Amino acid sequence: MITHDTSKLSGRLSYYAQGLFRQFVPYAIAKRHRDTLLAAADDHPDLSEIDERVAYYNKLTKPFDASSAPHLCDMCKDKSRYFLDLDEHCKGFSPRLRLEYLFGDVIHVPAAPTVVKSRPIYADHANSVILNLDKLRHFRWEADPLPFKDKKPSAVWRGTPLTHQRQEFVKMFYNHPTFEIGHSRHLVDGLPAKDHLTHRAQMEHKFFVSIEGNDVATNLKWAMASNMLVMSPLPRYESWFMEGRLEPDRHFVLLKDDLSDLEEKVEYYATHTQEAEEIIRNAHAWIGLFTDPMKESIISTRVLEKYFRLSGQLSSDL
Repeated sequence: MITHDTSKLSGRLSYYAQGLFRQFVPYAIAKRHRDTLLAAADDHPDLSEIDERVAYYNKLTKPFDASSAPHLCDMCKDKSRYFLDLDEHCKGFSPRLRLEYLFGDVIHVPAAPTVVKSRPIYADHANSVILNLDKLRHFRWEADPLPFKDKKPSAVWRGTPLTHQRQEFVKMFYNHPTFEIGHSRHLVDGLPAKDHLTHRAQMEHKFFVSIEGNDVATNLKWAMASNMLVMSPLPRYESWFMEGRLEPDRHFVLLKDDLSDLEEKVEYYATHTQEAEEIIRNAHAWIGLFTDPMKESIISTRVLEKYFRLSGQLSSDL
């Protein structure tokens, strides 16, 4: 029997093996693959969705100068997962093209058009061009075998108390008689860290609290893929998951920024199970947008193609 830990390790090994293999793929072959993806978009049954998402991730509309950006062949490899994810879709473009990029948790809008993993939602963020970076961490989820109706009628949260919002939340609900709320690694106002909970252990609860950390909430994706009802304050940052397009009380239950209404919302949806299950179905439909590898590759390639076209570089992509 394959355990979840074994499956997770296998997925990591496969991810890095594929990334290493791509380093040896000749440019001519990678370019043919890129051209195939771009051509496939024109006949794809979801072309309107593809166009819409490309325009959402890359909101640039005017020509710009990228002459001071680094060449693709000089891409930084310090953060391996970010490098591998960016390289996957840049591979089919000439290594002499220039691309500005920022790795890590980006919560500001760069001064020049730049590829990033995350950006602030409520800002003029056209210079923040989103690609699916660090996807091994953010875009992995597992099947939830337990239906909503069979779960414990309680809320769960585990995480690092990176922000004031998370710290206040922990202090508010740490000793709650039925909720499973706790933090990891650091003391919060004298409260020690609680035991680690696997995703499967968290899935035993009906209600999942999602709170942003440095940027987006990493756990939002796998929680929305489960049969738990996700509860969250309004997101401030977004990634490839398009958090800015999630609709409160349709894809997740909206909480106040201080999360003080958590008990009230849990009590309501514990007795209004049809409404809860409708939100869970909507969350699953949203997850479904990101499960077609071919479509995801087409969108990523077109996001980059738009960047290179508007920066006037495609003529050098021989």
